[in-house]
Amino acid sequence: MAKFVLAGKTDCPHYAKAELLADALQRTLPNFRTHKISILPDEWKDWLEATCKRNGWKHEKSPLVWRELVDQGGKGMLLGGFSDFLEHCQGYYSITSDMPTDIMLSVAAENLETKMNLTVEEKHRASLIKPVHIWISSALSPTCHFLIPNLLSAEVFPHVAAISLHLLDLEGGEEGLQGLRMETEDLALPLLHQVSIHTDLEQAFREADVVLLLDEWWSGDSDAGSEGEQEEKKKKVKEISERYREYGQLIDARANKEVKVIVCGDSFVNLRCTLLVDNARSIDSNQFVTMATQVENEARAIMAKKLRVKASDITDVIVWGNISGGFYIDLQRAKVFNYDGAIKGPAFFSQSLIKIFHDRKWLETDFQDLVRCQRAAVASKTRQAAAMSAANGILTIVKAWNGTCNPDKVFSLGVLCPGYYNLPDGIILSVPVTFTDGKWSMLFDVTVSDELKERLQLSASELRKEKELASENGTIMKEGDS
Repeated sequence: MAKFVLAGKTDCPHYAKAELLADALQRTLPNFRTHKISILPDEWKDWLEATCKRNGWKHEKSPLVWRELVDQGGKGMLLGGFSDFLEHCQGYYSITSDMPTDIMLSVAAENLETKMNLTVEEKHRASLIKPVHIWISSALSPTCHFLIPNLLSAEVFPHVAAISLHLLDLEGGEEGLQGLRMETEDLALPLLHQVSIHTDLEQAFREADVVLLLDEWWSGDSDAGSEGEQEEKKKKVKEISERYREYGQLIDARANKEVKVIVCGDSFVNLRCTLLVDNARSIDSNQFVTMATQVENEARAIMAKKLRVKASDITDVIVWGNISGGFYIDLQRAKVFNYDGAIKGPAFFSQSLIKIFHDRKWLETDFQDLVRCQRAAVASKTRQAAAMSAANGILTIVKAWNGTCNPDKVFSLGVLCPGYYNLPDGIILSVPVTFTDGKWSMLFDVTVSDELKERLQLSASELRKEKELASENGTIMKEGDS
């Protein structure tokens, strides 16, 4: 079956004449098929050059006509312009065109008006779509590959019609980001509106509604005292301070004022979040958090093996302090479901973990150490960061922040907590929170013993030293700077 493709400028009278000739042929010959491509005058030159280059053709004027041997996928055979098409139709089908000039011009004007109206309608439809803009930094990290397929879903964003995903990576190459964009588009997710890639900060965080910062600075033992390790830490903190001061300023200047920012990773997460808060002064500090859910889940998994239950059977584990440093796992509110003990009940029945597990010494020593080493143990087996559990932790917080969780569910979140527990101002610490209607609030229905207060003071001191080190390595923002 013959198929002819006619392409031309919408205001071209010869394209109009070719269209009518093709229509006449299609009415006369049942197996004759045509496909028309109308191009706006200011777009014609670029379109023609690209089409000819792709097919190895040479053609300079409107219209452009070619013949395809099959409907899709067949190689096109160039016929040429209108005169070539007319000659082909006369020779093969004995059909010609005697359209007067005034009708040619009238049809061309009608084509142009129709195309312009369609373009306006398309732009109007596009303007009605208000996508949520999600920015992800270090987008080439393994975590992102687990994160994206689950992030762009109605379960995570229940009241969103479309999502524009912005992939930022300052260290990775553009080719890698191009591949990630193609793979993301190939997921064919209903909420995905578009994907853009960025290898610099020129457009970073523009119109951002959600920012997920996956940047990583690998750190050794924070307590290590050797001169070499201390110098390495200073170098890392300098890099962090420079990067996150700029991030904070850009988020302040470009992001939506209701933006939700989550700092993730294995190193200096509290410090990074603090730097953002200090430099994004027009945005509520409550909109900047660090993710401790991964630590929570690691603790649940270790405890579950001890109690011979599933990790999901343990809830309400609290992480206090410096998430990537001196944190403390608190089980005072932890519950255990489906425990095979002296007391049993239905699936909804739970027991206090503290009441059924009596080895307090193990909980305060070995258990704490096991949780600190768990992520490194995973990394040593997989030879990469614990990306799957990191992605799961991020998704848990995003869902809760979007209002899809029980208001009684307890989360550990690194937040600014001025004046609470006699802690110094300007320090991000992990504390227990709950989410209600898309807002988090600190949970005060917990026992903060003198021993726990002392632990929190140690974490605050650790973070204050990091912040002072960051201040030494960078210029402190002045009031009013942007």
